[in-house]
Amino acid sequence: MAELASLLTPRLQERTSALIAAQQTHSTWEASRPVLLLERCWLRLQVVRVDELAQVLPPDASGEAPELERFRALRQAGQSSQRAQEQCWEEFGREACSEALRRFWHVQDAGNHGWTLTHYLRLLDLYRRQVEAPGPSPVPLLVLARRGSDEVHQLQWCWPPATPMRHTCP
Repeated sequence: MAELASLLTPRLQERTSALIAAQQTHSTWEASRPVLLLERCWLRLQVVRVDELAQVLPPDASGEAPELERFRALRQAGQSSQRAQEQCWEEFGREACSEALRRFWHVQDAGNHGWTLTHYLRLLDLYRRQVEAPGPSPVPLLVLARRGSDEVHQLQWCWPPATPMRHTCP
């Protein structure tokens, strides 16, 4: 939590510490587990349940559209761009392919701060594995990129403070 000290006010540090401590009493994976979202500009910390994260911070899945995936697969198989495009038009329809490209490029232009479906799924997988592992469990904190910037959202893990070692020697 030391690296977070520069991002969080003392009040937010207290709130985060209390939340992390409360999570240590639960050793099972649940959809109600918290994810922290920090808006640095406003010093606002939002606590979101895992099962609500995709609604609050929708990941971009435009790059995983079946039309675009198929086009990439055809290109990797050695087909020319033109032939791959024509085959996708035959399989999905010209309008569907155009719409998939429009959605993809809209997100590229508008920006999603790197929050893709892959990143979202990776966060869920890692969070679950850390909760199910023996020992203390962290809470994920997404430091949100500033609006209108080219920054990406940064994932950090809030771990409970280490317990001091007891000395048994007098």
